[in-house]
Amino acid sequence: MKVVMLAAGRSKRMKPIEDKNFLSFLGKPLLVHQLEILKKAGISEVILVGGKHNLEKIGAMAKSLKIKIEIVEQKNLELGMCGAVLAAKDLIKGEEVMVLSSNDVVDVKAFKLILKAAEKGGAESFIIGKKVFEYFPGGYLETDKKGFIKNIVEKPEPGTEPSDLVNLVVHIHKDANSLIKYLEKADSKKDDLYEQALAKMMRDGVKMMAVEYDGFWQPLKYPWHVHSVFTYLFSQAKKEIAKSAKIAKRATINGEVIIGENVKVFDGAVINGPCYIGDNTVIATNALVRDSNVGKNCVIGYITEVARSVLGDEVWTHSNYIGDSVIGNNVSFGAGSVTGNLRLDEKNIQVSFDGKKMDARTNKFGAIIGNNVRVGVNTSLMPGIKVGGGSFIGAGIVVPEDVADNSFVRGEWKLKISENRENIASLDRKKFKNKL
Repeated sequence: MKVVMLAAGRSKRMKPIEDKNFLSFLGKPLLVHQLEILKKAGISEVILVGGKHNLEKIGAMAKSLKIKIEIVEQKNLELGMCGAVLAAKDLIKGEEVMVLSSNDVVDVKAFKLILKAAEKGGAESFIIGKKVFEYFPGGYLETDKKGFIKNIVEKPEPGTEPSDLVNLVVHIHKDANSLIKYLEKADSKKDDLYEQALAKMMRDGVKMMAVEYDGFWQPLKYPWHVHSVFTYLFSQAKKEIAKSAKIAKRATINGEVIIGENVKVFDGAVINGPCYIGDNTVIATNALVRDSNVGKNCVIGYITEVARSVLGDEVWTHSNYIGDSVIGNNVSFGAGSVTGNLRLDEKNIQVSFDGKKMDARTNKFGAIIGNNVRVGVNTSLMPGIKVGGGSFIGAGIVVPEDVADNSFVRGEWKLKISENRENIASLDRKKFKNKL
């Protein structure tokens, strides 16, 4: 069987995160985690489809892995999944082929289920259907009583779903030649050529079977999905503290943690698992890190709190609060700066995409910050804002809107000095002190 992993997307919905394939979890890019999950399922040969923007990086990464990887370029990204599979057509002709997305994170169980179903036979194509218990804005599998798929209904109105099975991009086609033929003839004004090809195959009598799956699934489409992926990958990893880590006697570590080489945890620091602390990182005096991924060479400075966040490498903080946020590499926060993560009205956080607000479906979400950013002292980043890479954010300001890449942000304010008419020396503080 040939396995085609689609990794050519531009990650537009994740901006300012540059490429979600290389978003680091537990010290490794997401793409590496995905390939390792495939290996656990018994798959040792993969065709990786990349784009011009990430092909070189994919190639460099592939050299370090113990998996046979062939890399091909998808030249026309506008063709979506259809273009990605066709980019690999010379490698899959005459083969049984599995098609999957590099950004849909599922348990190894999903791959074992579909491989077993394909081996058993009874259909020409097999599609993983994730059983959901609440509405998901995606494609639903309409099936008959025997589990054969009659149709894939894209984003039905809530309450009109044809089933409780969502189409996951984990597909097996027994005849790649047939799939290629339909893909080459597919016609649509949208980026759903692959889905249109499958629909035409079904109309022409090609049998497709739904393989029901009830395990973990997280499509990494938006920044607020990042923490869920961290939580899952952490749950599957070996928990350990490196022997070279130096942890002060008066530091506190609760729950499950992974602490890397040469990490230093100072007196009074608290780490509440699940937590990953990357190599050479410092957790300073009285800092609190909880339910977070902290990359390598970071400094979580004095009385800083990091909560439910994913931080890249070389992130430096001092007396900050970083909550429910996604932070890139080489980012520094000046003392007293914070990421707001809760609206005053406690309603769901809204995040801007292409000039429109999108509901993050949570009332707790902070900032998304790209690579190579500096934030000045005593600056507040409001919930759900995005700070583009290469930007400077000035001191003592409130940032309530998105910041484009390579921006220099500062506020306009005026210092006012007037006469003080209060006699400070005469103020009695005893009553106030007694209430403390």
